[in-house]
Amino acid sequence: MGDRELLEMAAKAAGISGGWGDKIEYHNGAVDLRDVWILEGDDLVPWNPLTDDGDALRLAVRLGITVAFWEYPQNSVAAYVSGDGIPASSERHGEDKDAATRRAIVRAAAAIGRAM
Repeated sequence: MGDRELLEMAAKAAGISGGWGDKIEYHNGAVDLRDVWILEGDDLVPWNPLTDDGDALRLAVRLGITVAFWEYPQNSVAAYVSGDGIPASSERHGEDKDAATRRAIVRAAAAIGRAM
């Protein structure tokens, strides 16, 4: 699943509605095609939990996703949706734990969205 579909499914799971930069018109043209744009008050703001720590944390909180890290043997991060002990997603983090954590959260959220 590509990043765009991951974000669409994660947004669906979280009840976030918005549009992609290529599908909306914004008065000053400041549109990033990699982001979903959502309406907050009267403003369009980008939403991309794959690149923004705050968006990823809010997504995890909204959906009750928990995160765990394993340094040995796999250097990975896993995201859990329920208390069954089975990760909904996992990512090897290598040198970038932040990016792997965001992606694990989004993948877990996308799994919820796909099941809806």
